[in-house]
Amino acid sequence: MKKLLALFAVCASISSCSSTRWMSLSVLEPAPVTLSPEVKRIAVINRSHPDKKGKVLDAVDKIFTLEGANLDKAGSEATIAAFVAELGVSARFDEVKESQAPVKSNNNPGGYAYMLSWPEVEQICKEAGADILFSLELFDTDSKIDYSAIPVKVNTPLGDAPAIHQEAKMTTRVKAGWRIYDPTLKLILDESAVSRHLVYRGQGINPLLAAKALIERKEAVRQVGNMAGIAYAYSVIPAWMRVSRQYFVKGNGSFKIARRKAESGNWDGAGQIWLDQTRDYKGKVAGRACYNMAIISEINGQLDEAVRWAQRSYEDYNTKLALRYVKILEARRIRKNILEYQESAELVSRPPAP
Repeated sequence: MKKLLALFAVCASISSCSSTRWMSLSVLEPAPVTLSPEVKRIAVINRSHPDKKGKVLDAVDKIFTLEGANLDKAGSEATIAAFVAELGVSARFDEVKESQAPVKSNNNPGGYAYMLSWPEVEQICKEAGADILFSLELFDTDSKIDYSAIPVKVNTPLGDAPAIHQEAKMTTRVKAGWRIYDPTLKLILDESAVSRHLVYRGQGINPLLAAKALIERKEAVRQVGNMAGIAYAYSVIPAWMRVSRQYFVKGNGSFKIARRKAESGNWDGAGQIWLDQTRDYKGKVAGRACYNMAIISEINGQLDEAVRWAQRSYEDYNTKLALRYVKILEARRIRKNILEYQESAELVSRPPAP
C-alpha cells in the first residue's frame, strides 16, 4: 500500500510540475473527396441487390437466407434515403435526388457491381439533369449463426422443472460501398466501403424457434444503413473537428498570469502577455512565448503567422515542442488550400454549437 501511495504521489508531482497544458479548438477540415466547384446537381442510384447463393442449406439456415434478401433491400434503401436527405440540406448543392433510371444490377455477390460504362453514366446524368453520379454499388449482409444450450427452469403444475433452451447468437456483417462517377472528367472520383458488425441473440425451446426470434434485426440493419448514408454524405462536405494543442504555462511570473487568462477564455489577453515575453532576455522564456504566439495565431485562423512563430521558437531558441508543431501547421496549410478550393463552390458551413 505504501508503494502504491508513493506511486500516486510521484504521478501527482509530475502532473503538477508539467510546463504545458492542453487546450482544444475547432478547425474546419476539407472533405475527403473533392468535387469540382461546378458540381451543383447530384444524381443518386441504387445498384445494390441481394446476393443469391446457390448452396444447399438446412431448414434453419434457409430462414436467414430468405430474410437476408429483405435485409439487403431494406438496408440499402435506408442508406440512399439518408444520403439524399443529408446532402439535400447542404448549401453546397442545388439539387440532390435519387434517379429511377434502369441500371445494371450487382452480379458480383459480396463485392462491387461492375462499373457502369461512361455512355450509361452520361445518360443517367442527362435524364436527371445532374452534374455527377453517386452510386450505391454494394450493400451486403452476411450472417453467421452459433447455437448453445442454456439450462433454465420451467414453471409446471408440479412446480419448477429443469429444461434446456436453445440460444441462437447471430453476427451480421453489414457492408456498404459507393462509387462517384464524374461524366465530365470520365473518372471514378471515389470508391470506398464501410463495414459494421451487429450481434443478436434469440432463445427458444428448439433451434428453429431460437432462430425465428432473430428476425427483428431488420430494423437494426436499417439503422446501420441510415448511418452509412449519413457518413458517406460527409465525404464530400467539409466538417468541423476538435483538435488538441499543448501550450506553455511556465516560464516566469508573467506566464502564470497568462495561464489564468487562457483558462478563463481570455486568449487575447494571454496573447498580449506572451507577445511581451517574446523579447525576454532568457532564451527559454522567449522560445516558449514564441511557441504560445503560434497557438494564438492558429486560434485566430492565421496559419502563416502561426508557422512563422513556431519556426522562430525552434530555430532561434531550440524549443523542441515547436518542431512538431511546425509540421502540424504546415499540414494544416496544405489542407486549407484544398478547403479554399472546395469552398469556392459557396459552401456554407457553421461551426458546432459550443
